[in-house]
Amino acid sequence: MTPLAPFTPLVALEAVAIDTETTGLDLKTARLVQFGAVRIRAGAVQPSEQLTRLVDPGVAIPAQASRVHGITAQDVAGAHDFATFAPDMEAFLGGAILVGHTISYDIAILSREYQIANRPWPAPRALDVRLLARLTSEAGPHDDLESICSALGVEIEGRHSAIGDALAAAHAFVALIPHLRARGIRTLAEVEAAARVRAEQDARTAGGLFAPELPSAADRTRALVKVDSFPYRHRVRDVMSSPPVMVPGSTSLREAMALLLDKGVSSLFVPSANHGVGIITERDVLRAVGNGDAAAMSRPIDEIASRPLQTVEEDAFVYRAIGRMDRLGIRHLAVVDRDSAVVGALTTRNLLRHRASTAMMLGDQIDSAPDVPTLARAWAQLPHMASMLLEEEVDARLVSSVISSEICALAARAAIIGEQRLTEAGRGGPPVAYALMVLGSAGRGESLLAADQDHAIVYAEGEPDGPEDQWFAALGEEISNILDAVGVPFCKGGVMSKNAAWRMSRAHWIETIDRWVRRQRPEDLLNIDIFFDAIPVHGTLGLAEDILDHAYDVAQRTPTFIKLLSESARGARAPLTIFRKLKTDSSGRVDLKMHGLFPLVAGARVLAIKHGIRAQATSERLQGLINSNHVDAHEGAALINAHRTILTAMLTQQVMDSEQGIALSSRVAPDQLSERLRTDVTHAVTAVATMNDLVAEGRF
Repeated sequence: MTPLAPFTPLVALEAVAIDTETTGLDLKTARLVQFGAVRIRAGAVQPSEQLTRLVDPGVAIPAQASRVHGITAQDVAGAHDFATFAPDMEAFLGGAILVGHTISYDIAILSREYQIANRPWPAPRALDVRLLARLTSEAGPHDDLESICSALGVEIEGRHSAIGDALAAAHAFVALIPHLRARGIRTLAEVEAAARVRAEQDARTAGGLFAPELPSAADRTRALVKVDSFPYRHRVRDVMSSPPVMVPGSTSLREAMALLLDKGVSSLFVPSANHGVGIITERDVLRAVGNGDAAAMSRPIDEIASRPLQTVEEDAFVYRAIGRMDRLGIRHLAVVDRDSAVVGALTTRNLLRHRASTAMMLGDQIDSAPDVPTLARAWAQLPHMASMLLEEEVDARLVSSVISSEICALAARAAIIGEQRLTEAGRGGPPVAYALMVLGSAGRGESLLAADQDHAIVYAEGEPDGPEDQWFAALGEEISNILDAVGVPFCKGGVMSKNAAWRMSRAHWIETIDRWVRRQRPEDLLNIDIFFDAIPVHGTLGLAEDILDHAYDVAQRTPTFIKLLSESARGARAPLTIFRKLKTDSSGRVDLKMHGLFPLVAGARVLAIKHGIRAQATSERLQGLINSNHVDAHEGAALINAHRTILTAMLTQQVMDSEQGIALSSRVAPDQLSERLRTDVTHAVTAVATMNDLVAEGRF
């Protein structure tokens, strides 16, 4: 079984809930008489996948124990002993993480049975439902299984039978997941860390509490093999064949073969007014003539063209194309631009030298995910991917761009699943055309692992709280809930399309942007600040691009607004002591977003708006300012390097924290960084003063 990644979201966890019935409660003498287990997959209990078995303990079953579980010596007569049963149990468990109520007792019982049977003990990872309930408000004053299940609305059938209690524990665990998520506990590593701390607290308070040993973060096995960084460094446009060869559908197969040879290509694109663009490849031609039919050579290629056309955007990273080809089992992809026009072809020949591990499936897993657990499993691969790329010294800006592209894909997929849910609920599809936008760091292509939601919707027409708006409000709610369940938490500032302030018609967006610029209140500055980093990711993209063009235009033509925006971007100071060392808080960390990244991002944004630089990424905005002679080349290069260094430090810290179950944030512990990176960060934060100077009124 593939080792579980520590950053696996709980909703995507594959686990087995277990329970044991025994001859007594004394761990030194108790023997197993019944074992029950049920599988948990994709955030749901799988009742059809269960194992229940009576076991001959080899000793007498005390009457007191029989009164509890109802199992007598007569019941176990003829049952296998544990040594005989163990292989069946191991095959069912398969190395899965175990779940149970006071599971430390069950594990201790199994450990002793293994010792008696002289079998090696495969110490499992385990989660205790009682401890998890204590991490939420669901435990209450009593945290026995009945009380927890009652609080969660879980019915228990067959109490004090091993399978009955295992099923109850499984349903309780699934019911606890949203309560844990609401408290910021989303991943396996986070829940293990929180449970460990709580178990230690309980042990100190009550004394003698038996808690299962959990593997340290350093011992956890990584779930993915090392990745080839090429597909993450390059875009599809870097490796595609272009221009595409377009031929009419009336072209004969004989003529198509001649074209393939003459052009030296392996595919031809076949446009059709009624059926869209199709594709024929060398293999299609060979199959068509392979039956020896002489007339086949005269057939029009429109008859054998494959449709619908499988595509990938030219701006996508290469790894997304690899994943799509692997999933579909094809050798050719059409490359399209933002308007869905075919601009090139991508073949396995293009990618032969750059194929990588199954990690390449990440992007396509998101694009094709049918449900939330599948999305969550794909999302859980990002921290390891980021870690491997950093180890290969891939530029942190490229890594953050990869993360951002997956957040955008995640949001788009959430919208598609949301549309499906609304349709299934009888509300139909979108009432008018719309576009979903991702804002903030992901919109800039600079998101890190500690991402939250920033998204908005623009729809073609409709009034606030009208029928169109109500439908999109429901869609925004679905999108927000799906992203939160997957592992991208709700935006604390409320920048989500489920909220009316971030969901409106094109006309109302135009009015809102004009009001932001005209009134120039502090909250308006924050709103339009993040809006300039927006990128459309799903739907009718032109709707979003239209209002973004308007925002840039009206902002650039309003000097008072530019001045106010520049003032809000100033004022940050480098977090350094008088001895030029990084100034940390009581926990030994420094917030590099607040004291380093934000001033650089905000400064580059306002300068780009003022000078009409239509770039999204901070480094591209700065480079545009250098190219247009609005920023000195030396100063600009220093700022670009500082931005890269701060991103590297924040991403490095987040990778370490994700493996240890520490809540991800922008706060960095300098002592945990390498000496070289720590020194680079110290130099990088001094660039804050340079940016403050650049956005000062006198420099305009």
